[in-house]
Amino acid sequence: MVNPDEQPVHMAAAKVLVVDDEPTVREVVVGYLRRDGHEVAEAGDGNAALELLDAEPPDLVVLDMMLPGVNGLDILRRVRATSDIPVIMLTARAEESDRVAGLELGADDYVVKPFSPRELAARVNGVLRRTAVREPSTPQSLEFDGLHIDPLSREVKLNDDIVDLTPKEFDVLAFLAASPRQVFSRAQLLEQVWQSSPDWQDPATVTVHVRRIRNKIEVDPESPRWITTVWGVGYRFEP
Repeated sequence: MVNPDEQPVHMAAAKVLVVDDEPTVREVVVGYLRRDGHEVAEAGDGNAALELLDAEPPDLVVLDMMLPGVNGLDILRRVRATSDIPVIMLTARAEESDRVAGLELGADDYVVKPFSPRELAARVNGVLRRTAVREPSTPQSLEFDGLHIDPLSREVKLNDDIVDLTPKEFDVLAFLAASPRQVFSRAQLLEQVWQSSPDWQDPATVTVHVRRIRNKIEVDPESPRWITTVWGVGYRFEP
């Protein structure tokens, strides 16, 4: 239960969807988030979660990986196909493969069970603060030897063929391409693209996104032409 002696965090209220098949977990998490002033909806299985997501998209989703019906990874995959809503994954297992699976699909953060609900609420508020300060920009389209990046339509074409990128993959590519040959560390990319930091988010998420982008735009992802690795430093875009 929520400790009434703890002071709530004062920040702009947000719509948060909590998805977990354990009623006790939902009760505690929902209590902490409502204490912070958020409007919270909850679902106990994957199908109910998808119905709520379709009916009224939230500002953030707290999503358990293991769910009856549609599992958490499948839900995350569907969310990332159409939106950049922040998603914090909950997992009862601490194996690296579980974390990587979520990061590959675009999770913004993950928390391993058993967890401190107070810490989870703090992570939710941190992610909401970071995403709230993002201001959309409208730079000119970028053209590089057959690679076309249009920030307005958020469309990428390679030799006139549309490249199917997730919202975050587009953000990473567009950010790097806007500063050709400049090297960015994973920490810098977390800060600039995710509005996050290594203290809050695993830098491996950058590695995963770069690998996925390479698989979609490179002729040979193992010997990339566009996004190259500067060993020990980070990544840069080669115009």
